[in-house]
Amino acid sequence: MEVIIKPGYDQLSAAAAQQIAEVLNRKPNAVLGLATGSTPLGVYKELVRMHREESLDFSRCTTFNLDEYVGLPVTHDQSYHYFMHENFFKHVNVPEQNIHVPSGTTSNFPAFCDWYEQRIEECGGIDVQILGIGSDGHIAFNEPTSSLSSRTRLKTLAKVTIDDNARFFDKAEDVPIYAITMGVGTILEADEIILLANGKGKADAIAQAVEGPVSSMITASALQMHPYTKFYIDQDAASNLKMREYYEWIQMKKPGAPEA
Repeated sequence: MEVIIKPGYDQLSAAAAQQIAEVLNRKPNAVLGLATGSTPLGVYKELVRMHREESLDFSRCTTFNLDEYVGLPVTHDQSYHYFMHENFFKHVNVPEQNIHVPSGTTSNFPAFCDWYEQRIEECGGIDVQILGIGSDGHIAFNEPTSSLSSRTRLKTLAKVTIDDNARFFDKAEDVPIYAITMGVGTILEADEIILLANGKGKADAIAQAVEGPVSSMITASALQMHPYTKFYIDQDAASNLKMREYYEWIQMKKPGAPEA
């Protein structure tokens, strides 16, 4: 696990986008694992800019989204299908047939989840997975106590998650209480993982995920077991890290780091 502390949100977003661009440049048919929510918006904005201004090509890539609310049609403005289309897909050249977002309206959730796992495998697995982190330390919709070997499944959302997401809906009772989500085990099979976090509201979760014990109570802590995970965080999100000076020292002394 590598912890990369940036001055602010724009800088961490640009750095994460650069890592994704490097994956695409060395493997044009890469499989990208995508996340929703406010945190990755800066990454998508930068990737769109790179597509328009630097000819970053998505024409051969395949995408899989982490999750989707149950019960929201794809046209609902809070569905993750809609989010991804408005904020990313309509601005780049990912072929429509290569886009995969879980279905929140399927009539057979177990069969769909099995198919989603199978489809990821058929495409060769995920090359780089983008993640956010919940205020309680969850990744995707893998709430506290989720199995660290879990697979794509139907999941009941925790009250704190519903409360956190209520700001996106007209009223709290409109937030769905179920979602389809990739499991922790599914996420850990990605070749590379990028986790994004900014703001003091994520400081406790980041500290527990990076420096706490590996525990199903903080599902992001499972990333400690992954061989190539990078946390891109800002100063506020880093504020509770005990080893913060060490992480900054590592970044300064890495081969190729700019001289002070």
